[in-house]
Amino acid sequence: MYYKLNGVTQRLTGAPATAYNPQGLRPGAPPVSPPMTFASPTKLVSEAGSYVEYMGANKVPDLQKAFQRSDGVPVHLKRGLMDKLLYRTTMGLTVGGALYCLVALYIAAQPANK
Repeated sequence: MYYKLNGVTQRLTGAPATAYNPQGLRPGAPPVSPPMTFASPTKLVSEAGSYVEYMGANKVPDLQKAFQRSDGVPVHLKRGLMDKLLYRTTMGLTVGGALYCLVALYIAAQPANK
């Protein structure tokens, strides 16, 4: 015997021996696929020009040279002044936040004076 969940009582009840067919799915012929939206290109390849128009110059080789240079500087500081400022700001906020947490814990640990 087959069972299904009753929508009202939320209990299992007997069901006829038919295939499971949830709401929204219909048996029958498969639907016809919709036409492709981008079936034809908007520009021909010869009209498109080069990819440099919209992508810009390739900076990857220059960045690889800069980051792979062996000069003893950590990789997160290799790009100069802005990297140093960001690093020092991050470290300052981290140390400041840790100190603030310790002070807050110390204050919270003190018994209340009555």
